[in-house]
Amino acid sequence: MHLHPGEIEAVGWRVVTVLDAVRQWREASPDVTGRPRVIAIDGRGGAGKTTLAERLRKVVPNSAIVHTDDIAWNHAYFDWGAVVVENILRPLHRGEAVDFRPAAWITHARPGSITVPAGADFIWVEGTGVIREELAPWWDASVWMQGDLDEQERLSAVRDGDSPGQREHVANWLLEELPFMLREQPWARATVILAGPPQTEHNPDTEIVVAPPTSPWVSRPGSP
Repeated sequence: MHLHPGEIEAVGWRVVTVLDAVRQWREASPDVTGRPRVIAIDGRGGAGKTTLAERLRKVVPNSAIVHTDDIAWNHAYFDWGAVVVENILRPLHRGEAVDFRPAAWITHARPGSITVPAGADFIWVEGTGVIREELAPWWDASVWMQGDLDEQERLSAVRDGDSPGQREHVANWLLEELPFMLREQPWARATVILAGPPQTEHNPDTEIVVAPPTSPWVSRPGSP
């Protein structure tokens, strides 16, 4: 399997139901009260982060999704950690609703805003780069989607197209993604590894394929 430099191939894959995985995340953070549990979903483009988040939102009542692509839009590929903390994560940890209109949305006249209602049970924050050192204290659990990088690149190209403009975008993205991944090594911080996309036979509507963390050191949730 073609993985990021330094990434260890996960072993011990097993099929679990989505509901069982959510139950484990709930039990792993028993002290959370008065606010939603906030779960990070990280992986490369084409790994299936958005698909997983949408599946979780449908299966788990009273949950919502935050896409970091919305925060990064016309802002930066990866330099958005402080923006997420101040405008998304800090309000969520106070048990407040989120209604955030990024500066780039205003500048480029993009309508709407990033909204999360108060009183949600789980918030799924998905996007490449969410599992990083500066954000570690804000996650109650984190998921790294491991898969063959060549296959993920192929799936990403199928999704986004292969125009000259898209190829330029991908090239510029990789100039930042590769050193970022080498520095942060999100797979070593994740509390669970998820196959993305999975090769093991399973029911894609109700089941996921998971493995234990690949590092003996895993960041533990804490109070920001």
